[in-house]
Amino acid sequence: MALVSATEMLNKAHAGHYAVGAFNINNLEWTKMILLAAEEAKSPVMLGVSEGAAKYMCGFKTVVAMVKEIHDSLGITVPVALHLDHGSYEGAKACIEAGFTSVMFDGSHYPFEENVAKSKEMIELAHAKGVSIECEVGGIGGEEDGTVSNGELADPQECKTICELGVDFLAAGIGNIHGKYPANWAGLNFDRLAEIQNVTNGKPLVLHGGSGIPADQIAKAIDLGVSKINVNTELQLEFAAATRKYIEADKDLEGKGYDPRKLLKPGADAIKDKVIAMMKQFGSYNQA
Repeated sequence: MALVSATEMLNKAHAGHYAVGAFNINNLEWTKMILLAAEEAKSPVMLGVSEGAAKYMCGFKTVVAMVKEIHDSLGITVPVALHLDHGSYEGAKACIEAGFTSVMFDGSHYPFEENVAKSKEMIELAHAKGVSIECEVGGIGGEEDGTVSNGELADPQECKTICELGVDFLAAGIGNIHGKYPANWAGLNFDRLAEIQNVTNGKPLVLHGGSGIPADQIAKAIDLGVSKINVNTELQLEFAAATRKYIEADKDLEGKGYDPRKLLKPGADAIKDKVIAMMKQFGSYNQA
């Protein structure tokens, strides 16, 4: 089964009042375990790739080749989209050409009129290639690949304007942030989320910074129109904790415990377990 665009899976999620997880990948282990989790959970899934992670993995074309080969080798049967996360203007273009099946163009840091013009161009380019596209209005808090935002609330009318360009799904700032949530975080702004969903006529919405948001807030966000939830930090923390436990127990000193395949296995297994748990939480379990 080939990689697919995210449009159909997110429209189904929106209609069914659940959300599809967009889990960021960083290497072969991340890719393999997220795909295995999706297959076991019978859940659609999006593999998110930041431009920084793509550079680490030796470029967009390398990522596409790796994902396709792992996907086919594992015999994955559930819908899988390969998605650029927080893409720049040039990055989104490069991913469309490289064979990504979904891209995000993040023009939220431009003046709004420029965001509209660039989003319009990118939407037309993506759709001409059968690629789904996400755009953003209102910055997401925290830091993502060096881009820092205070997490302002998106303007509903600006969201409406971008949606009318034909974007497939929309990321809108509602108080969410990237990275770890601070103790004094005010929570998601559900009034603004409801306003945005109302003026965008039921367009699937995207919640960035999905790591660490309380379960009740996740559930309410999905109920109000969020159909895609991005997760990165949470899996990194799970991987780090499991790897630390392995090292601190001196497992790397036992036999050939230093073999990277053994050294990385506890963290990789932790990723798979967490992804399955989050698919259940998001409601995408058994939805493929």
